[in-house]
Amino acid sequence: MANASHAALAGTEEEPRFYVAEEEGHAEGGTLLGFWIYLMSDCLIFAVLFACYGVYGRSFAAGPTPADLFDLRLIAFATAMLLFSSITYGFAMLEMERKRKGATLLWLAVTGLFGLAFLGVELYEFNHLIHEGAGPQRSAFLSSFFALVGTHGLHVTFGVIWLVVLMIQVAQRGLVADNRRRLMCLSMFWHFLDVIWIGVFSYVYLLGVLQ
Repeated sequence: MANASHAALAGTEEEPRFYVAEEEGHAEGGTLLGFWIYLMSDCLIFAVLFACYGVYGRSFAAGPTPADLFDLRLIAFATAMLLFSSITYGFAMLEMERKRKGATLLWLAVTGLFGLAFLGVELYEFNHLIHEGAGPQRSAFLSSFFALVGTHGLHVTFGVIWLVVLMIQVAQRGLVADNRRRLMCLSMFWHFLDVIWIGVFSYVYLLGVLQ
């Protein structure tokens, strides 16, 4: 009898699992709230960088000034690329709500291309400035400029990588709840970068050239 009861108990024990085949669900509201908190912390980082530029932005050390260095037409083109990417991401979100996987992926791809175009212009500008002898070590103005604009560029780079990863996940698993939540988080991040760039363009480039 003891052996029989032992065998019955052994049969009811769950087999050990070393991985979970299906991803556990997350509360959408909690995820979005947490992401808003992250964006607020990112705002503090950019606020510090803007403040540093405000203090050191006119410390040229007898070097070149913003009017000597900045090409507003080129920066306006980069700005247009980033703003267009925000519009196309909005189209992707609309298609996501209609549960059109192919159209969502198409608009996400267009968004990524606009983001890469923006990064290409920024890399070209940095390379041109360094070759002109206006690198970050030249003056406090240029140090604060490279820190602010470069930090924004790194955020856009991470955003493009995140976008590619999400496109792969949507292509493989479709517009499931988890992917929809991730796309919403990236949407907030992407629009946040647009808002920050409008501040950079207005305060750093536009005012710098006009002054």
